[in-house]
Amino acid sequence: MKIVVLDGYTENPGDLSWEELGKLGELKVYDRTSYVEDPGIAQRIGDAEVVITNKTPISKETMDKCPNLKLIAFLATGYNVADYNYAKEKGILVCNVPTYGTACVGQYAIALLLEICHHIGHHAQTVQQGKWQNHIDWCYWDYPLIELDGKTAGIIGFGRIGQTTGRIAKALGMKVLAYDLYPNDSGKAIAEYVELDALLARSDVIFLHCNLTPENEKIINRANIAKMKDGAILINNSRGQLIDEQDVAQALKSGKLAAAGLDVVYTEPIREDNPLLSAPHCIITPHMSWGAKEARQRIMDITVDNVKAYLDGAPINVVNK
Repeated sequence: MKIVVLDGYTENPGDLSWEELGKLGELKVYDRTSYVEDPGIAQRIGDAEVVITNKTPISKETMDKCPNLKLIAFLATGYNVADYNYAKEKGILVCNVPTYGTACVGQYAIALLLEICHHIGHHAQTVQQGKWQNHIDWCYWDYPLIELDGKTAGIIGFGRIGQTTGRIAKALGMKVLAYDLYPNDSGKAIAEYVELDALLARSDVIFLHCNLTPENEKIINRANIAKMKDGAILINNSRGQLIDEQDVAQALKSGKLAAAGLDVVYTEPIREDNPLLSAPHCIITPHMSWGAKEARQRIMDITVDNVKAYLDGAPINVVNK
């Protein structure tokens, strides 16, 4: 059996091993394959029975050109770059990694907030540049410093990652509000569930931890920003499409939003004309909050399990049953 990994570099830039996957069949790993529809995708898949991808798309046309294909395994939770409904029609299973980065993504959300509160990276750089040794005073700070104790964190989407962020926020002394379509007991132990408008109005910091759906695309828009406190802080390391980037940029320029910490944008890699690049008080990092080695090892392990289960005739984590 042939197995092809189309875009393996972000999962394994060299600090993990494909060995266990290689034990399951004849394995070919490509670091990168086009992230847009391209005839070369089908050429690389060839007569493989299993294809493993992260962000390289698997279209109807690609599937039609690869008649041996039986399993599309995602090195991620999201699987929207595959035409999974057409795959079902063709009898091709699509599976994903449903959970792997709960701890590191929640941790990263708080890291973005703490960087906004203290600008540690900036101040460390000024020390290296000689500002402290040449300063008239024994200390300085170039931005207002923010204490989180007693402030309110509002978390939109309160599943595993949202609750992880909530627990850390609570440990920092914050009151935690949550908006979620499916409240549960573990969430109630951390947060007060409220309606969206109440969360927007009461929160000093708003975290986005929800899945992307047609209903919540651009949920952070001009109308909902207007419902927020003046000077609220926005944190998003979930999906870039959850915010209207032009509206957020304008809110940062006007001061309605005090700051934003973002690890995702609407189109990735970020485009040169993205309005957030020129917005004040906006931290943008390159979609890296998922990338802790421990989390990527879980992706590798679960992907191996997904392929083994398929070979055993009892597939798991199938998203197009």
